[in-house]
Amino acid sequence: MKILVINPGATSTKICVFEDEKEIMRVGIDHNAAEIAKYPNVVSQAPFRKEAILNAVRENGYKLEDFDAVCGRGGLFKHIPSGTYKVNDAVIKDIENPPYGEHAANLGAYLAKELGDSVGIPAFFVDPVCVDEFEPLARFSGLDLPGFERQSFFHALNHKSVARKAAGMIGKPYEELNLVVCHLGGGVSVAAHNHGRVVDVNNVKDEGSMGMDRAGTLPANALVNLCFKDGMTKADVKRIIGQEAGIYSYTGTKDFRTVENAAFDDGDEKMMQAFKAIAYQLAKDIGSMAAVLKFDVDAIVYTGGMAYSERFCDEISSYVKGIAPILRIPGEEEMQSLAEGALRALKTGEWETYE
Repeated sequence: MKILVINPGATSTKICVFEDEKEIMRVGIDHNAAEIAKYPNVVSQAPFRKEAILNAVRENGYKLEDFDAVCGRGGLFKHIPSGTYKVNDAVIKDIENPPYGEHAANLGAYLAKELGDSVGIPAFFVDPVCVDEFEPLARFSGLDLPGFERQSFFHALNHKSVARKAAGMIGKPYEELNLVVCHLGGGVSVAAHNHGRVVDVNNVKDEGSMGMDRAGTLPANALVNLCFKDGMTKADVKRIIGQEAGIYSYTGTKDFRTVENAAFDDGDEKMMQAFKAIAYQLAKDIGSMAAVLKFDVDAIVYTGGMAYSERFCDEISSYVKGIAPILRIPGEEEMQSLAEGALRALKTGEWETYE
């Protein structure tokens, strides 16, 4: 079976073709930032990106009729359980009126349906960032007011894929294991996987460890003071804590490799302290997720781009190695994970329904 996979980013669109589980084509389409900026919202970019995808498909010797399905990355939809979903009208409605805000990933499912409908093949999305399998206790924050309930936003696609790989390495089904999975990328998320369900997660959008440019948990009173600083707007605060915080605020770079190289090769003490600080904070998140699992943990799993650094993983492990065995599965295979999810649906004829 041939599957076309689409993964939109802020100024790029990645596409792949898979023959069953094997990738046979990959193309990265770069979009001019000025061109993207012309569009008032994400969904209005769809015709522009669709044409770019069709051109890339044709240039590589394919036509849409060659594919058995199209699978797009999922975005900020309503909270849903993990799984492969067929794109339906309810999804499209929420992409056009996004309940949790604009994100380029929202376009993945939208474009998949447009392309699939044009030739009569199904369109899917798999494990979007809004996957929610929280236990009720995990939703408590500390303030019983609307908007303060803890929510599940994390790198679900990579978490689930890597958790299944870890289960294969351990030799047991994912559904029989307790895992703490740490996605270590530009954004970080640490989750408790309890017998196939992510029952709690620290995601750097709101809490937990800082990331490369996101703040994570901040002192509440200091944050309130920042919000009311003279001339500070809501947009300013969101920009600071979401794009100008984290390691970037301490070092001036958003490139983890720059931090590591300066720390170890150049002896830069400031970089070394930042390197150790993010490892320290991630270790605390791992400990909290292990507590969620009552310290009955089969493995701690590192994944994402920063997991390529053995020194970084060793620094985290120096704090948490007594909890459980540690597995390192670096990188992220979003395209492969999307293809595998769609393939499972095609083979079984079963998928989840978004409502």
